[in-house]
Amino acid sequence: MMMMKSPRGRKLHLSKIYAFSCGKASFKEDHSQIGGPGFSRVVYCNEPECFEAELHNYGDNYVSTTKYTLATFFPKSLFEQFRRVANIYFLVAACLSFTPLAPYSYVSAVLPLVVVIGATMIKEAVEDWSRKKQDIEVNNRKVKVHYGDGIFHDMEWKKLRVGDIVKVEKDEFFPADLLLLSSNYEDAICYVETMNLDGETNLKVKQALEITSVLHENSSFKDFKAIVKCEDPNANLYSFVGSMDFEEVQYPLTPQQLLLRDSKLRNTDYIYGAVIFTGHDTKVMQNSTEPPSKRSKVERRMDKIIYFLFCILVVMSFVGSVFFGITTKEDLKDGIMKRWYLRPDETTVFYDPKRATEAAILHFLTALILYGYLIPISLYVSIEIVKVLQSIFINQDIHMYHEETDKPARARTSNLNEELGQVDTILSDKTGTLTCNSMEFIKCSIAGTAYGRGVTEVERAMARKKGSPLPHGVEDDEENVEDPADKEHVIKGYNFKDERIINGKWLHEPHADVIQKFFRLLAVCHTAIPEENEETGRISYQAESPDEAAFVIAARELGFEFYQRTQTTISVHELDPVSGKKIERSYKLMSILEFNSTRKRMSVIVKNEEGQLLLLCKGADSVMFERLAKDGREFEEQTREHTNEYADAGLRTLILAYRELDEEEYNKFNTAFTEARNSVSADRDAQVDELAETIEKDMILLGATAVEDKLQKGVPECIDKLAQAGIKIWVLTGDKMETAINIGFACSLLRQGMKQIIITLETTEIKTIEKTGDKPAITKASKASIIQQISEGITQVTAGSSDAFALIIDGKSLAYALEEDVKNMFLELAVSCASVICCRSSPKQKSLVTRLVKTANGSRTTLAIGDGANDVGMLQEADIGIGISGVEGMQAAMSSDIAIAQFRFLERLLLVHGHWCYRRISSMICYFFYKNLTFGFTLFLFEAYASFSGQAAYNDWYMSLYNVFFTSLPVLALGVFDQDVSARFCLKFPLLYQEGVQNVLFSWLRILGWMLNGVCSAIVVFFFCVKAMEHQAFRKGGEVVSLDILGLTMYTCIVWIVNCQMALSVSYFTMIQHLFIWGGIVFWYIFLLAYGAISPSLSTTAYKVFIEACAPAPSYWLVTLFVVLSTLLPYFVYAAMRMRFFPMYHNMIQWIRLEGHTEDPEYCQMVRQRSIRPTTVGFTARVEARRSSRLKEKRHQKR
Repeated sequence: MMMMKSPRGRKLHLSKIYAFSCGKASFKEDHSQIGGPGFSRVVYCNEPECFEAELHNYGDNYVSTTKYTLATFFPKSLFEQFRRVANIYFLVAACLSFTPLAPYSYVSAVLPLVVVIGATMIKEAVEDWSRKKQDIEVNNRKVKVHYGDGIFHDMEWKKLRVGDIVKVEKDEFFPADLLLLSSNYEDAICYVETMNLDGETNLKVKQALEITSVLHENSSFKDFKAIVKCEDPNANLYSFVGSMDFEEVQYPLTPQQLLLRDSKLRNTDYIYGAVIFTGHDTKVMQNSTEPPSKRSKVERRMDKIIYFLFCILVVMSFVGSVFFGITTKEDLKDGIMKRWYLRPDETTVFYDPKRATEAAILHFLTALILYGYLIPISLYVSIEIVKVLQSIFINQDIHMYHEETDKPARARTSNLNEELGQVDTILSDKTGTLTCNSMEFIKCSIAGTAYGRGVTEVERAMARKKGSPLPHGVEDDEENVEDPADKEHVIKGYNFKDERIINGKWLHEPHADVIQKFFRLLAVCHTAIPEENEETGRISYQAESPDEAAFVIAARELGFEFYQRTQTTISVHELDPVSGKKIERSYKLMSILEFNSTRKRMSVIVKNEEGQLLLLCKGADSVMFERLAKDGREFEEQTREHTNEYADAGLRTLILAYRELDEEEYNKFNTAFTEARNSVSADRDAQVDELAETIEKDMILLGATAVEDKLQKGVPECIDKLAQAGIKIWVLTGDKMETAINIGFACSLLRQGMKQIIITLETTEIKTIEKTGDKPAITKASKASIIQQISEGITQVTAGSSDAFALIIDGKSLAYALEEDVKNMFLELAVSCASVICCRSSPKQKSLVTRLVKTANGSRTTLAIGDGANDVGMLQEADIGIGISGVEGMQAAMSSDIAIAQFRFLERLLLVHGHWCYRRISSMICYFFYKNLTFGFTLFLFEAYASFSGQAAYNDWYMSLYNVFFTSLPVLALGVFDQDVSARFCLKFPLLYQEGVQNVLFSWLRILGWMLNGVCSAIVVFFFCVKAMEHQAFRKGGEVVSLDILGLTMYTCIVWIVNCQMALSVSYFTMIQHLFIWGGIVFWYIFLLAYGAISPSLSTTAYKVFIEACAPAPSYWLVTLFVVLSTLLPYFVYAAMRMRFFPMYHNMIQWIRLEGHTEDPEYCQMVRQRSIRPTTVGFTARVEARRSSRLKEKRHQKR
């Protein structure tokens, strides 16, 4: 018999402990399908290389999560790039540049496209390489594999084959889906942590078949042979149907024998297992779906702008072609050539007056290529670069780093950065998100007496709400009572203070016997596993939930220490009432009836040392009071009163009760129960529940427990700031209504004076109908009731009252409210309320509510935030999913778009990074279109000036490098570094965030305004340059301006204008921005010198034109100066007037900062009053409401 060092490592007969989970399976229903369709897998255990096994040709255990392979990278990534319509256009233009239609050389057309596509492909390759490295690390992990003759050697995971026997040791991950054969426990059980699969941190228990449980040594597998027949690979984590043929006997297999890849072995020295599913056949890989593709609203609007510019491009090309066709037709009349320089008499089809229509069509194609500079070729890649850099800043923000858990913020996607600045509604989980999910035992009611003097966050909030001190005596007690526990280190899970109970003083209480039974029940009725610290000797516990851990810890601290679990017993150190000393007591464990959401309770049946059979039960008040015996209700009234008080204080309550059983009753129950739990039929759970009902009755009430799930640090302050920013906050929780409401008060989502609209089916009428058991009638009446309650709520909120409303609805009612014909009414009511709290919500309901809010308000951005596996659907459904990397595991964080460690970091993420990213991306896109229209429209104007002959105004390479070098870096700096106001002012004036919610910085008016600015700038540049230079001598020799000089002058003006425009638009200069803006201009002149010095065969029209013609001519410099000032002056005047007389939110804050009024409350209040959405939740709203109430009272008194 093998033993482990720690007490929890002792052998446990799971059939005795985990009554629901384990037990012998039998061949019924599902197992009859083995060998049929979907159940065809055959595994030859310990014979992976036998002839029969190789016939099946199952895949190896190599896993790849990469998007590309070496062979598919180029075709797949190119396909991804050319899904963008802009890139397809540039590809077509590049292809046409090889034909005579092209107005410039093919090299200058192809190179920018190659640079842009290449840069994006390099980014894709880098991201995929990081995934490849993770795959390499996982695939090369080692596990012990049976090589034959009872010898095990290390082997890489990727080399595992179906049928291999592996040995996995404590705290190692399972390398594939394994069939559990045995463990170091005699009963062949093992403890498994499935956090990577479902986000749950509680341990699951698995048990091998009894026939293989004796295989404890490596040598046992020397001659082991078995054949497993089972279901084909599928994604269902919680089902497994199969059979094992061993020693000519067939045994049924259930999920209880299956160990899933990526789960971890815990509290067990080792297990032996046979590989059933490998690689991409494993259930975790079958479940690995790509997260939904999310695109921001800004990006979607950007696509529309691109289409709009395409339309402008086509119209310009069409207009030019029509004029060109007309002019060409009239080019040769009576032998006179109007455009003699085009030689229409000797031309091909391009300028042939006799084929004017064909010439116009060809010109249309030429114009489509030439005016392509209206479409910014580098826009997409620039935005991707900027977003990646923005994400790095989010990840590196020290203010969003949680030191206790060593977790920084992590932007898992950069696609949604600007969306963070436009959030209209936040849908939040409660437990673990607003609260810590770290339960503390704080109060209890025993024998009708309330114990525990601790004060909860909710009680403090309620006291603030009422403007009154804490309950009488509480503060005095806390201050005056000398509690020895205060001198010790803080005990996690325990915050109980009451001198009547601690240190064994409960012995002197009137009902000491009930108190003893109460804490004894806490020490025995659970599924926790004890672990002794070898250094300190202190016992700690692995429990299925934080609540259960808190109960066992509380029992330990109050004198009932659970310290050992064996195969059939639970051992406790108890305080003996007679001697006053601790004694050891053992309880024989007969059965455990586990907790589930339907039963809402758990029980253990134990036999004490006196031979008494006891049923110990704890559960929700809604199911426990009705199961009490007539003579067991002595303390019911007081206990109900106390549980209501605890719920009002935001505490989670459970009722504790017990009963004595006789042997005959138990034996009868156990026989039926064993048969039911060993069944594998579809109604097994229902059978087990029904049998549990038969014995969990006629109990005697002991009392109630109350545990506090504390609010996370900074939650009320964060919610207040978000509310001031105009963001609506909905809470979706599985807690009961009273707890959720009081947590709402604690975090200032609810306040005194706010009218509550409560929608529930807990009414007398509905309960009466439910007792009839007529399901159709119940459904009809329930739905009618919900519709009526919603209608009444809408009437209230639309009655013209200025009061704020809060909507509270439970999960049962929500099911009807989300039905197709009711959901729009529900949404209408919900969006009219200041706060919405959905209680008792299932994961699916959370997801459906999120979808409803998102789809009904298509122009509004929704953000979901949660920390558990039950929040994943909600996170993926919302526009932005924020995962809290907290107590409930990493599933939510891994499924999110951005992961943070605490709810309070949401304040900085949205109000600072969100606002900055939205403003930067919006300004960046507007500026991109501005600079491209400025440049592209001069090409059109020159075309018109040159009678649409297809002649480009600029040298080929000037045009090609415009977006790539001379104007690209400043816009990248804008997207990464610009700040309209500092982070401190973003947080001080949350209303600034409303610029993003209202989308004022990326409205069609603003976009078209920037486009108009670009068109006007192009007009000024073209006409000023042409009129200033066309009729006068330019060089010393009297030569007039040629096309190359005119083009270079216009181009110089444009480079200066778009860079200086950037300098005027930037609010926050850094050295990098100075370098990029002025460096871009300097680089243009350096390029002119270098490019002009190259052979004329390459530099063509740019050959020494700057050094010989433009630089020596004063008029070149004067024209540049005059045009730049003339172009920028109107924008400067407009910006100055708007800043002074029509300031936006950020302009007002800039004024306050400039004039030094940042600490002046009057000025600050004046700015805050500009908010378009009144603040209705948060403690700021509470203060305002109180102030308004006092003003009304004063007015009333004056009257």
